[in-house]
Amino acid sequence: MTAPSAADACPPELRLPKRRGVELFLLAGAVLVVVIGYVDVGLARHGTVPPDAARYGAGLGLLALLTHLVVRFRAPYADPLLLPIAVLLNGLGLVLIYRLDLGTPANRAAPAQLVWSTLGVVLFLLVVLVLRDHRVLQRYAYVSMAAALALMLVPILFPPVNGAKIWIRADGYSFQPAELAKILLAVFFAAYLAANRDALAGTGRRIWWLQLPTGRVLGPIVMIWLLSVGVLILERDLGTSLLFFGIFVIMLYVATGRTGWIAVGLLLASAGAAAVALFEPHVHARVTDWLDPYATIDAGLGPSQLAQSLFAFAAGGTLGSGLGLGHSLLIGFAAKSDFILATAGEELGLSGLTAIFLLYALLVARGYRAGLCLQGPFGRLLASGLASILALQVFVIAGGVMGLIPLTGMAMPFLAQGGSSVVTNWIIVALLIRISDSARRPLPSVEPGVIARSRPALEETAS
Repeated sequence: MTAPSAADACPPELRLPKRRGVELFLLAGAVLVVVIGYVDVGLARHGTVPPDAARYGAGLGLLALLTHLVVRFRAPYADPLLLPIAVLLNGLGLVLIYRLDLGTPANRAAPAQLVWSTLGVVLFLLVVLVLRDHRVLQRYAYVSMAAALALMLVPILFPPVNGAKIWIRADGYSFQPAELAKILLAVFFAAYLAANRDALAGTGRRIWWLQLPTGRVLGPIVMIWLLSVGVLILERDLGTSLLFFGIFVIMLYVATGRTGWIAVGLLLASAGAAAVALFEPHVHARVTDWLDPYATIDAGLGPSQLAQSLFAFAAGGTLGSGLGLGHSLLIGFAAKSDFILATAGEELGLSGLTAIFLLYALLVARGYRAGLCLQGPFGRLLASGLASILALQVFVIAGGVMGLIPLTGMAMPFLAQGGSSVVTNWIIVALLIRISDSARRPLPSVEPGVIARSRPALEETAS
């Protein structure tokens, strides 16, 4: 396996500082912003500070401090931005869901979301504590693949919800196994592509500008990908199937460095979307709504969800109406999940929405940065895959609620209602923290005249 050149490595000055004090300062700021938002909602809706504001702030602060202490002692060189961004986004999501609950007192979602968020933090702590080296995951590539397929098959045994068999429900709580499966598939893709990247980028049949690898090398991973996407289509979980396709293409591009895979991926995604839109009535209705979101108004049937979302963004203007003062509940049943970004756009305005997108951009960029600072192929691919999961979700959901692309059913990372989503995103952040700790950790010092084993050699030995 060919090691990357020294020029690809993270600059030495970025490896050395731990910056745990910076992380603690940013965490304090994140908690303060969330508590101010919570108080602002209470003042806007009831004219008084919520009676449990101090308890809410103390609980959030203790959780943030606990995560900081675990990272400080178990991953001291981790990127200092990852954890504060996750805490801030999760906290803002809880504030927005609480604000929407005030308009639907019979259907409160904030308590359940708080439980799921706490569970996500607990799993975050477990991953950081137990997983000492991300390269260990490479040994469990096929176990991860089998577990991912099993998780995607389980919901078939349960009754459908809103026409899709993607949920497991028990005692009032629901879980979407495909959320966890995307992490397991990212681990499998990273391990397989790392082990076969030379063959994937090497000889094979050439079709126009694209150099295809041999079927023996490409066949197994394509088969696993087709099987996973096929199961999701049978369950009518088209949003996650699109996400899996995007992860597959991006990681294949990262492994081979061939831009032709991006072009092929876009062509196949467009062809598949067109075919599904023609033969699946639910998807066809969403495409029709996307092409003309105001058609129902012209027909005298009132605005559709997409039209209400666009109205909410327009009403927000530059600075927004203020937390608690919007009318995004007019969107309907998906205001707390698919369309929660419309609430942020109306009540926080373009400025607040831009800040949220910048937080996502920073989170994704730091994930990619952690991968670039590693010289081993598995770590690079895994970090790229995990960061791409977040990036694709934000693009697909934001594009759908803003009318840029047809709407697909997924949850905005950390922000929207969805227990399985928030738990999965906390695990992703934990893995990125572990990877960034390895990337920024200084190499062991050696005596003069002794040739040190490089990080690529260490990683290849571990794999």
